[in-house]
Amino acid sequence: MKKILAALLAATVLSPVVTPAAHAEGIKQFNVGVLGGENAQDRVNSNECYRKKIEDTLGVPVKLFTPADYDGVIQGLLGGTIDAAVLGASGYAKIYLTDPKAVSPVLTTEGMDGSLGYYSVGIARKDSGIKSLSDMKGKVMGFGDPNSTSGYLIPSVEFKAQGISTEPGAYFKDVKFTGGHEQTIVAVKNKDIDGGVTWADAQGNWEDGYNVGALRKAVDAGLIDMNDYVQIWKSKLIPNGPLVIRNALPEDVKKKVIELTTGLDKDCAYGVAGGEIKGFVPVTKADYDSIIEARKMSSK
Repeated sequence: MKKILAALLAATVLSPVVTPAAHAEGIKQFNVGVLGGENAQDRVNSNECYRKKIEDTLGVPVKLFTPADYDGVIQGLLGGTIDAAVLGASGYAKIYLTDPKAVSPVLTTEGMDGSLGYYSVGIARKDSGIKSLSDMKGKVMGFGDPNSTSGYLIPSVEFKAQGISTEPGAYFKDVKFTGGHEQTIVAVKNKDIDGGVTWADAQGNWEDGYNVGALRKAVDAGLIDMNDYVQIWKSKLIPNGPLVIRNALPEDVKKKVIELTTGLDKDCAYGVAGGEIKGFVPVTKADYDSIIEARKMSSK
């Protein structure tokens, strides 16, 4: 990956201050999609620094789009109304299976320990007495979004491998889609569901919501106290989701966005990644082949 990064950076021409037209020839605006999982204003606030840096670099207006669900971003990328977005691996897989030429995965986040993956984690209230997935039998399970990797795809695949159906009434008393990771976390807190799944890098301290992920965002926002929760399940390692860029964009635009993203300062990267990361590194479609296959299997 380091060799790929070096090649990308070498291919990027850095120029002195020039006119906006020269910065981004062929486009008049650049649109960034932000997946659901927290309320729209928080998503805007977290990504404002990134938006401004892209705008300054390209010299054209840059707007953030925060659809209510994951599919809003996916359809925007497929339809050309959104130019770039940080997706979950399952979201990228859906785009690839729909139109393999629509976007390319270019970068992903690297954890503080150099890892390139994260986990789907099951959570419940500490006072519920639920300590494991087996304790969830006959209880209400919450998932985030059907297009979420950690919020649905991977749990459904791994549960099935354990003989646990995600059909309502089969193993769980009921199954609810909350709409996103933040909603799942809050639904557990409010006892609307007995347990749910969300995402985390599983590094750092539980009390902080780990280093990166939806739990960390919820702690940072003051929504929850991790001492009120227990972890009841953890998936196998999932590849970190990619930053994807529409293939139809001019090459110079794509190169500038890639270079800008790899050079993000710590604070700006924190907002984009949802926690503390080492940085961004290159990826290709091959890094997501296993998720593409899992998505194919889940649709059968």
